[in-house]
Amino acid sequence: MELVTQGTLRGESGDFTVSYLESELTGLDGTTTTFHIEPDQITLTREGTLNSVMVFQVGKRHYSPYQTPFGGIILGVNTQKAFSDMSETGGNISIRYIMEVENERVSENAFDIQVSEPTAGTLPLRQ
Repeated sequence: MELVTQGTLRGESGDFTVSYLESELTGLDGTTTTFHIEPDQITLTREGTLNSVMVFQVGKRHYSPYQTPFGGIILGVNTQKAFSDMSETGGNISIRYIMEVENERVSENAFDIQVSEPTAGTLPLRQ
């Protein structure tokens, strides 16, 4: 799925935050998604209709509560890749990970996000 949307970029010196509102297209309408980028990990936080925190750190498995309108579960997040070259003017985030429930692989997932300043006729955040 490709989504082009407007968002915000804040931060400096290797510690950045990228936030945007989800839409009906993602099935997460009413949710704000935030990526907090640090030198050794990337943390995804979703707040609103769906609430979750996922930590992406290569070589480590993190367990995260995942709250949906139907109830909560604990997800295992096993990160294969977590890369960002973000700067004050934009950049890229690339994440590859496996989600697990009760130590069983349920899906392989990826985020490839390009953050840029708006140009005529476009919006600044591409996922």
